[in-house]
Amino acid sequence: MENKKSSLSWFLLGLKNGIPICLGYFAVSFALGIAARNTGLNAMQSFLMSATMVASAGEFAAISLIGSSAGILEMIGTTFIVNMRYMLMSMSMSQKLSEDTKPAHRFFLSYCVTDEIFGLSSAVTGNLCPFYTYGITLISVSGWCMGTVLGVMLGNILPPVISGAMGVAMYGMFLAIIIPPSRKNHFILALVVLSMAASALFACVPILSKISSGFRVIILTVLIAGIASIIKPVRVEE
Repeated sequence: MENKKSSLSWFLLGLKNGIPICLGYFAVSFALGIAARNTGLNAMQSFLMSATMVASAGEFAAISLIGSSAGILEMIGTTFIVNMRYMLMSMSMSQKLSEDTKPAHRFFLSYCVTDEIFGLSSAVTGNLCPFYTYGITLISVSGWCMGTVLGVMLGNILPPVISGAMGVAMYGMFLAIIIPPSRKNHFILALVVLSMAASALFACVPILSKISSGFRVIILTVLIAGIASIIKPVRVEE
């Protein structure tokens, strides 16, 4: 199925749909900026970290390693493992692109892969227009970077209870992404419930809880997505 909207229309739609992500990212990255400040990073260093990584778990892990004076190889290895799930998301998103998508777009889209941006991009009916994802990314990453910088500069002004509570916005953002498709498709709803139950199991079982968050997401993604593809494969219309 081909999407008939122009590139500009898709870009503007991406900007609009990315506003909730921007607000959520701002709140979460504000707390990230406070953590970066406490570790000794200045506003510019924190901005560059957020602009190049755009990953809450990866950045929090990096900040912890910087605070503990870890070596470069340890930092690279840890952040690679924590962020490894984005490789799976990138492969999945590539299947949404039409065959004639230019390599340049495929290259730049590799930067535009976060949990939330991937969720909105994957929900598009038919082929994905790269400019839609660009629009989501532009406004989302702007909020992420702005929140990080302000967290570094103004973090000490807010009470710890308020600054810590801002991280809850991320969970509300996830709910905003998964609820609409779950209401339309009961099979997706069942997968969401199964994913939550499996994630809770991994967190509670002693042996499974020792698996890092990055590998945990990869295992659950491959396992649940594999089962879903066997039970109810998606029929692609040529």
